[in-house]
Amino acid sequence: MKRTLVIIALAFITFLFFYFGMPVLNYGFIQLPLMLMLLLILSIVMTATYEVKGAKTTTKFLKWHRIPMVALIVLFLYLTLVPLFTTAPLLRSQDYREMVGEVHKGEKITNHIAPISLDRIRVVDEELATLLGEKILGSDPALGSKAELGEFFIQKVNDQLYWVAPLLHSGFFKWLNNTAGTEGYVMVSATNERDVKLVQNLAGADLKIKFQPNAFFGSKIERHLYFNGYESTGLADYNFEIDEAGKPFWVATKYRKEIGFAGNDAVGIVTVDAQTGAIREYSLDKVPAWIDRIQPIEFIEEQLADWGEYVHGFWNFSNEDKLMITEGLTLVYGHDNRSYWYTGVSSVGKEESAVGFILVDTRTKEATMYNQSGATEYAAQSSAEGKVQEKGYKASLPIPYNINNIPTYVMTLKDGGGLVKMYAMVAIGDYTIVGVGNTMRETLMSYKNVFNMAGNRINPTAQANRKNLLNVVTRIHSDIKNGNSFYYFTVEGSPKIFIGSSQLSNELPVTQVGDSISISFDLDSEEVIDVSTFDNLKLGGK
Repeated sequence: MKRTLVIIALAFITFLFFYFGMPVLNYGFIQLPLMLMLLLILSIVMTATYEVKGAKTTTKFLKWHRIPMVALIVLFLYLTLVPLFTTAPLLRSQDYREMVGEVHKGEKITNHIAPISLDRIRVVDEELATLLGEKILGSDPALGSKAELGEFFIQKVNDQLYWVAPLLHSGFFKWLNNTAGTEGYVMVSATNERDVKLVQNLAGADLKIKFQPNAFFGSKIERHLYFNGYESTGLADYNFEIDEAGKPFWVATKYRKEIGFAGNDAVGIVTVDAQTGAIREYSLDKVPAWIDRIQPIEFIEEQLADWGEYVHGFWNFSNEDKLMITEGLTLVYGHDNRSYWYTGVSSVGKEESAVGFILVDTRTKEATMYNQSGATEYAAQSSAEGKVQEKGYKASLPIPYNINNIPTYVMTLKDGGGLVKMYAMVAIGDYTIVGVGNTMRETLMSYKNVFNMAGNRINPTAQANRKNLLNVVTRIHSDIKNGNSFYYFTVEGSPKIFIGSSQLSNELPVTQVGDSISISFDLDSEEVIDVSTFDNLKLGGK
């Protein structure tokens, strides 16, 4: 009777292990051997006999206990000696360094990051997106009482950048009362904080996010995949993404261990329809275009760290030529409309300045390093905060952009409540060149003025992108913003609108229609162009 109860108890515990623990049944994953060791120990403890003689308790083991004891020793050796010889960096430092693949050398980072118009610059970070998402969710008390906002993931949807987060169950009983799924997802524009949408229907049908991390039993996304053919597959980085039509999916990266028990490397993608649970698998070269990220940020961070750490093998205690990534990775979009993981690279022990910058394709893992000195993300943040130190604003994570062929960090400056109050641009090549403003355009004008006063020492070829123009004013109008006077004007034969401040030239306030002027400006894609110099020829200009 006791043996039967023990078998039933062990079978139940085994079921719980597999159902809730979901161990990967493959070499290199340690959950299964750890579970087996615990089951073997339980089987011995539950079947041994115990005799109490006074204050002393003796344990008697049975003959068949030798089998689980031997198995315990084998599993222990498997978890200690095997990783030591197959995984230890001491023996395989070169393999760790090569995990990221070949790191190509780039010429100019501006060749990789495309010029961008002001209205396409990312001004909403994940923290602000969360605040805006919670606000729109809280506007519907009935919805907010049964669901909560999930993690935001940034992605391009129809060539527009959005933060997207699913609505998730807020507890077991909320799930039990709504097993059909939560009611949609939230979209927050990354370029316009006023563009916030709660999407609850698609093509005339109600949206139900049935499969999700906060669901239970078979609707839990990880368990749904595990018991549908992926019990022996490593899966990581469950991202919530929508396709171009707005249909929601969970996207997980398939990976395998390349260096013994370590060296996680992406080998494919699995998508799960968040509404129906339909599963599709793609190899790396067949992933749909709407999926931005294949390579998990954790994998790339680890691989880049190993690439910089083991530059001269394991035994390099003097840190000769060692490199390290700066502030982690940031998702950026390049000139080819592809997404990249971006990070600065600095020498070990020199966190303030970068010796280069790396872009890693989030789909192919192709890495490119640009060997140019500059500011780290942290140094750029400190520089921007110092510009408005009397206000106590905190800078968001800098995003690199190509501003008039100048590699530039763009960030927001937020108050203690997390709301955007100002904007900042910091030259990557020299973090003392900082422009701040209450609007993005004001920030750009401030940045250009500071950059020009610095003598273009960062980019001596910038003058090649500047145009000089002699023409006649056809319209001119003034506007006051935040105490500064700005003058908008047009010239003959051009559809563009030009803008300059009274600080640029004291001739602007007295310029009239019909005056001949000489201006210079940087070539860019803006509809409203900031002038760099202004000269009214009727007022005695040369």
